[in-house]
Amino acid sequence: MKVTYFLLISTLLMVSCKEEKKIIEKVDFKTKYMLSSEIEAQLAKDTVSWKYQIAASQYASKGDYRNALTQWDTAMGIKRKGFTVDQVDSINQKYTKINADDYILEQAEKNQVIIINEAHHNSFHRSFTKSLLKRLYDLGYKNLGLEALSYKDDLDSLNRIRKYPIQKTGYYTKDPQFGNLIREALEIGYTIFPYETKNQEANGKPREIDQAKNIQKVIEEKPNEKFLIHCGYDHALEGNYEYWEKAMAGRLTEYTGINPLTIDQVKYSQKGTPEFNSPFLNALKIKESSIIINNENGQPLKHEKGDAWSDIAVFHPTSSYINNRPDWLFKNGNQNVVVDLEKIQIAFPIMVLAYKEGEDINKAVPMDITEVRSVQESCNLSLKKGTYNIIVTNRNESLKFKQNVE
Repeated sequence: MKVTYFLLISTLLMVSCKEEKKIIEKVDFKTKYMLSSEIEAQLAKDTVSWKYQIAASQYASKGDYRNALTQWDTAMGIKRKGFTVDQVDSINQKYTKINADDYILEQAEKNQVIIINEAHHNSFHRSFTKSLLKRLYDLGYKNLGLEALSYKDDLDSLNRIRKYPIQKTGYYTKDPQFGNLIREALEIGYTIFPYETKNQEANGKPREIDQAKNIQKVIEEKPNEKFLIHCGYDHALEGNYEYWEKAMAGRLTEYTGINPLTIDQVKYSQKGTPEFNSPFLNALKIKESSIIINNENGQPLKHEKGDAWSDIAVFHPTSSYINNRPDWLFKNGNQNVVVDLEKIQIAFPIMVLAYKEGEDINKAVPMDITEVRSVQESCNLSLKKGTYNIIVTNRNESLKFKQNVE
């Protein structure tokens, strides 16, 4: 009996060891995601005035949140501002912070259309929209309109068959956090649709009109359903807008008679260096995504731009970093997965990309990306439970192995 027991334990240990053994194979893998050194080299030679905006988007797409923010700050030429101690005290007496999720969901019950914006270099804005998806769906929001969605993708396949984003799904959707927003929406049951103008020459007023008319068409096809629209920057403004007469949100009201709930994430979003944040954000000491209520009238703080506005301004907390990765990556069901690179025989620096098993590594938007400069650095990925194909690449050669996340 003891011999049988010993053999059983020995067999289990052998199986366990076999399962834990990492099988590393060389693969033919090409990617347009760039190493930091490549982005910096491009910055050094580019002469266009918007080169820092380009760099910010490139950093965002490769999971480098901190550098994305810093490059955008350089592009915008921001200055440090602050309040006196008395001003900070006055602000905290005048306003109350309440949980943004709770407030938005309360307002969502009263509305048919929600429009929420993002800054195109800020991956956290995409993560926040993703965090709202399930509860909004439960309130009847079944349709998700994405400005960033390209008509070049097979959108019927995206919605019904493939169920995950690929590189041609869009430019900004190459960011893993945008890709995960799309994945989660499809898993929940949303129908995803594009609404950007198909006229590549259209800009300003014609573009806003086209966007609004494209959304109007989808609403008229589903008049009894609710819609979540995720857009960029000022497209979420209602009222009269100086440059376009009306932004997309204002045009949508004009064409449909629907007054949407408009949400701004951009105005008070964090900068690369906290000292450059809006002094209002720093004065309120935001610890969680919040809506700011004026104690005098009980109304939420809006984002106002001349005669235009968004109904709600969201204040997000300033990120802290774990091994150079923002803390919010490891929330909402995502684990901080340490990938062991000790036995990886490849020249550094490298990019480490995680692909959900079953998705095409040469086409899919990865679940997460990070860059590792040396074997001594920790490699931390934000992943949910599941099995992943991990690609390690220096853009000249690439290796693949599986990683299980329990």
